[in-house]
Amino acid sequence: MEQTAGRVTRRRVRTRANLLDAAFAVFAAKGFGRVSIEEVCEAAGYSRGAFYSNFATLDELFFALYQQRADLIAAQVADALAQDGPGLDVPASVDRVTEVLLLDVDWLLVKTDFLVHAARDPAVAETLLDHRARLRQAVADRLSRTRVPTELPAVLGGADGAAHAVVAAYDGVTTRLLLDKDVDGARAWLKQLLTAVLTDGSGTPDES
Repeated sequence: MEQTAGRVTRRRVRTRANLLDAAFAVFAAKGFGRVSIEEVCEAAGYSRGAFYSNFATLDELFFALYQQRADLIAAQVADALAQDGPGLDVPASVDRVTEVLLLDVDWLLVKTDFLVHAARDPAVAETLLDHRARLRQAVADRLSRTRVPTELPAVLGGADGAAHAVVAAYDGVTTRLLLDKDVDGARAWLKQLLTAVLTDGSGTPDES
């Protein structure tokens, strides 16, 4: 009986993962607001029943996608910062963060489509804000564990303020990336921007 339950659980996990992958591809190609549940099911090779056994709505599916990316971004930032141990070597940490940080145009297209959708629905907006807050908290928690707050500019107000600054910098750079599709340029700009906000501000980004 336990073996059967285990197989069902593994199958369910695989079905959910396949639905998420298919939805991401369809969202990126057509736009979040232009995709139906039927199209996601067709792309994944499943029935509507399989969809509804995992997600109640497309919004819920998107939030699962968002959580995947949020967890990945938080882990990338946290792991890069954690390599400094109890201190913070800002230039070295920023180099590591910008080398590995997720800068994916397809994901940015999907996220931006959903942001517009959420802006018109207060309930969806509230949920999205909660997910964004969890991303910032994950970064702030790691900053706190590495004892970084004492080495950050006072104006940031500690690890929480620094986490807000990191996420805001990422948002700004990825908006530009959506328009010019220049991933290398986005990484270079993000490096300058993070260096500026995580130090005393003397590392002002070069607009060129």
